[in-house]
Amino acid sequence: MKVGLYSITYLGIWYRGGALSLAEVFDQARRLGYSGVEIDGKRPHGNPMDIDQRARQEIRAIAADRGLDIPAIAANNDFSSPVPEYRECQLLMVRELIALARDLGAPVVRLFLAWPGVTYRDGIATYDIARRRWAEIERDTPRHEIWDDARALFREAAGIAAAEGVTLALQNHGPVIRHHRDVVDMVNEVDSPAFQICLDAPLLTDQSDTAVRAAVAEVGSRQVLSHFGGEYVRAADGSVRQREMEFDAPPVNYPTFVEALRESGYDGYISYEFCHRAQGPRHELQGREYVDEQTKLAHEYLNSLLPVPIGASS
Repeated sequence: MKVGLYSITYLGIWYRGGALSLAEVFDQARRLGYSGVEIDGKRPHGNPMDIDQRARQEIRAIAADRGLDIPAIAANNDFSSPVPEYRECQLLMVRELIALARDLGAPVVRLFLAWPGVTYRDGIATYDIARRRWAEIERDTPRHEIWDDARALFREAAGIAAAEGVTLALQNHGPVIRHHRDVVDMVNEVDSPAFQICLDAPLLTDQSDTAVRAAVAEVGSRQVLSHFGGEYVRAADGSVRQREMEFDAPPVNYPTFVEALRESGYDGYISYEFCHRAQGPRHELQGREYVDEQTKLAHEYLNSLLPVPIGASS
């Protein structure tokens, strides 16, 4: 397995301070020992409208110069709308992201089934408003209709991806997706080699060793991408541990998850994402240096779970 840095971390919407340019994200990843950069498919990093052929060649050159992979492009698509015009716009963006992945040499495009999005307050992202708006769709549209419409779009997108030599990875991310079995079901129903799975440990509904191992086993060889998140602290003995993010919530069972992935033969990427409001111990909004430290600690933590650490933090 290789540890990647997901560029959503540095969009400039989770902390005080602006976004890093894509070149700066690659520099940060190399400095901290990450093996690759997963590019978020939205501004300012990976919106296809902003990246002409010359820019695509430059991005590939930057990655090669830093000795880094581009393991994936991450779509922020929402295939859940009952409005055909909206669904078609979403499919068009996915088609353009597939072309971007092809041009950048990224083997995977990560997909959601539904994604409410974010809104901004004083330049900082919040999920609350978008989730309430999405809930109106869920209230008025039967789940089986959302599922059927999304499956049709996934089949069309898989055909596009197959023609371009790109693999789509459906993430076990809500809403609509309730657990990893929903992802397995959708992948089985789409039935295309170009449509596979991105299983993320934080999204598993049961963090017990038995359940985590069972989820990884059910996904099996269809796993082509993964992510990890959260925040980390350095313990008194010098080790890095997860920081408690929610009261009385169990820590994400990364040790068992990573071990199960390794035993399954998975040798792809697991990318770190910082995608929540950066708050310190007193719930005060933090600057980019806070995210820098978390990105460094996250890399060290995940590497500590691997049998052969990849890279070295500095």
